[in-house]
Amino acid sequence: MRSSIPTPIAGTSERPTGSEPLTGMAMMLSSALSNQLGAATGALAFPWIGPLGVVAVRQWVAAVVLMAIGRPQLRTFTRRQWWLVLALAMVFATMNLSLYTAIDRVGLGLAVTLEFLGPLAVGLAASRRLVDLACALVAGAAVLALLRPKPAADYLGLGMALVAAACWAAYIHLNRMVGTRLPGAQGSGAAAGLSGLLYLPVGILVFVHHPPSLRALEYAAATGVLSSAVPFLVDMLALRKVPTQFFGVFMSVHPVMAALVGQAVLDQRLPVADWVAIAAIVVVNTVGALVPATKTARPNRSDDKDGRAV
Repeated sequence: MRSSIPTPIAGTSERPTGSEPLTGMAMMLSSALSNQLGAATGALAFPWIGPLGVVAVRQWVAAVVLMAIGRPQLRTFTRRQWWLVLALAMVFATMNLSLYTAIDRVGLGLAVTLEFLGPLAVGLAASRRLVDLACALVAGAAVLALLRPKPAADYLGLGMALVAAACWAAYIHLNRMVGTRLPGAQGSGAAAGLSGLLYLPVGILVFVHHPPSLRALEYAAATGVLSSAVPFLVDMLALRKVPTQFFGVFMSVHPVMAALVGQAVLDQRLPVADWVAIAAIVVVNTVGALVPATKTARPNRSDDKDGRAV
């Protein structure tokens, strides 16, 4: 997707002035739209190469883009740094594959909403405030509503979306650790490159058994650009114009955008109960990000709700 939503390299807690907040909002909205349009475009290639083939091409595109941006100095990495990069690469690979498998089985809106529980859980778990406990209870009720038993329920697809959520949560922690041990975006670039290498034999095997059409390759490549390259660059620029806390709140637009794009592009229509559950999760994220932290909270942690890279 995508699912993919890139992690900010750096942010600011200062309040922007002038027209910068409006510009930042427009950039974040365009980033979210690009991300979900990319995921929907990838879904169009499923009949030819399936989720695995789409993810392979997306990882290759992301590897080229993030390696060029991060310019990792691979020869200078220590063994300790390499272990973190390897773990991050495995999370990248698993997260996107599980998400696109979920999209194929349960639809874009539902898959992205369940995946969004990953960063939401990280944000709520990092606090001991009563408001966050209330938010967790509401989010839990929303999840139960989304997972409720029904005749057409695809539990494998729902489970894969939850796997993607767990990967996103793991990515947040790993990316923080990589960021403290490697300068700039070197860690993310190296992890994306390694993930792309891991998918090289996988993609070749898929294409040998299911020769892709030119249209399928175009769809998959567009997914890599729209869901990886564009959001990464746009969000990085947007963080120079808006506070990281506001960026975290605005992340809530992704499940809604995914549901709307899924309906408009893929004709995936959600029942009213699912829309209510999505709205509840969005409200929980917004409340949790906007309510002031207590005095005991550690400063400068407003970037806890990181985005998803590649």
